Amino acid sequence: MKLRPVILLAAAFVCMMSYSSCVKKYICHCDIKYSGYPGLPDSTYKEFDVTDSKSNAKSTCEKESGSRTDNGVTSVENCYLY
Repeated sequence: MKLRPVILLAAAFVCMMSYSSCVKKYICHCDIKYSGYPGLPDSTYKEFDVTDSKSNAKSTCEKESGSRTDNGVTSVENCYLY
């Protein structure tokens, strides 16, 4: 009968771990500012879904941030989990 407490502890541990790493759907919001030529839009945004744990979703979203230049047009993106 010494096995029963071990089984109960293992079951409690599995339940605790399943609640701590919940996978949910989060929204990544990116503000985009353009520069380089006259007539470009002042700013815009994009949003996309990230389905993961909160910390992984935040990391995935923040990787989208940065500056890019293409044909003389510079776009600066600032992304955050919404």
